[in-house]
Amino acid sequence: MEWWLHVGLLCIPLLAVYLHIPPPQLSPALNTWHSSGHFFTFRGNNVFYKESVGIVGSSDVLLLLHGFPTSSYDWYKIWDSLTQRFNRVIALDFLGFGFSDKPRPHRYSIFEQASVVEALVAHLGLSEQRINILSHDYGDTVALELLYRSDHNRSGHVTINSLCLSNGGIFPETHYPRFVQKVLKDSGFISPVLTRLINFQLFSRGIGDVFGPYTQPTEAEFWDMWTGVRINDGNLVMDSILQYINQRLKHRERWVGALTSTSTPLHMIYGPLDPVNPHPEFIQLYRKLVQRSTVSVLDEHVSHYPQLEDPTGFFNAYLSFINSF
Repeated sequence: MEWWLHVGLLCIPLLAVYLHIPPPQLSPALNTWHSSGHFFTFRGNNVFYKESVGIVGSSDVLLLLHGFPTSSYDWYKIWDSLTQRFNRVIALDFLGFGFSDKPRPHRYSIFEQASVVEALVAHLGLSEQRINILSHDYGDTVALELLYRSDHNRSGHVTINSLCLSNGGIFPETHYPRFVQKVLKDSGFISPVLTRLINFQLFSRGIGDVFGPYTQPTEAEFWDMWTGVRINDGNLVMDSILQYINQRLKHRERWVGALTSTSTPLHMIYGPLDPVNPHPEFIQLYRKLVQRSTVSVLDEHVSHYPQLEDPTGFFNAYLSFINSF
């Protein structure tokens, strides 16, 4: 019997068992995040967002864009600090992530996620407001599409006051996706099987690999991340969402071009231990191509999730940028 048939026969009972494993219960912390948020509808899908009204006497608005495969909860360690600087702090779960709907089958794209953000800004009555954007990872590319639309005065666009990126694979040539990501995005008809076989152990090992050895999430934090994925069967849409890696390559000229030609104030906060966007290759290319941007390189132990690994350093770097203009 062929080896692949053996593997297939072994997978069937595993799959049957896995399909009956319910998603984890929300932790108290995650439940608090969820209950303090709201939903709005985008093309028939519910999108989760959280908003805090912070400092009085300021009109500054901050919009936070999270990475893959996590959610708006990525910002919880610096949320309170941000509300002490901004009048309104807003974060959303992109379609297919966190508490938002995760339709399938569905062609997930960076363009659609940018439209989700525009719809949220309009929903909140902020279309005429200049918005500061702070993004991470996947959110960096969504931010670059928003930047392109803003600079080209596309209808319904977000007017960007400033943009701060962090540890995103914005240059395909210096981006090294994880093995599981490559397998999921390129495996065609096998991908739906693979997405069903991802469990907490595999997930936490994969996420742990992009954190520094001294800045690893706690067991509870790993579970919160995994819970965010499993809500609404989000593990089953990972292969579709991961097509963003191919989209970055296809639309490199549009998104990198937006970054290099804009007059919007730019900053990059970078955790240098990042295996996905490695040092010094990534930051050297960024400095070469994006000469108008300032850069903050954090402690050498900080990796791909700088806002979670070094929240104080991350917040201070962002504060220095936002107070500089």
